[in-house]
Amino acid sequence: MPSFSLCVYCGSRLGTTPGFTAVAADVGRWIGEHGGQLVYGGGNAGLMGVVATATLAAGGRVVGVIPHALVEKELAKLDCTELHVVDNMHERKRMMAERADAFLALPGGIGTFEELFEVWTWRQLGYHDKPIGLLNVDGYYDPLLAFLASSVRHSFMSDWQMDLIRVGDDAPALLNRLIEAAAVASPRTSLSQI
Repeated sequence: MPSFSLCVYCGSRLGTTPGFTAVAADVGRWIGEHGGQLVYGGGNAGLMGVVATATLAAGGRVVGVIPHALVEKELAKLDCTELHVVDNMHERKRMMAERADAFLALPGGIGTFEELFEVWTWRQLGYHDKPIGLLNVDGYYDPLLAFLASSVRHSFMSDWQMDLIRVGDDAPALLNRLIEAAAVASPRTSLSQI
């Protein structure tokens, strides 16, 4: 049985910066070396494939959850410890959230943003009390963080909402913070009610 289960959101592409691929491999290796389990979108392409391959290589468990419609497009990773092929994106995201003790977003595109914002929204509404991390590799998320700060300044968000996300640029340090926080968190409400 894994000591923790970390849901990682990240791109189905590699991006243009070699640091993105390196940190995805570092995150996967860290999960495996610390006896953890990766929960992710089940793809073999891009950063998704990198983090899953590194987790497996380091002895960790990998739970992939992918909709039927994306099995070919995202090249489902068939060597996952568990691969769940589900009907739609809603089922995918719910299952990933239920199987996780904490969440981490790496660089990615619109899908990564949507998953991060959804789980963050669920947290602010009290549907779960699981920690959420944002790994700001090579300043990738600097523009987003500046926009969010602007949202706070314009009173569409509050500081307490920003405090629900742990932001860092050092993968091992942020991972340690998330897993420590997950050890004391407890779900307030079943995610199946969402």
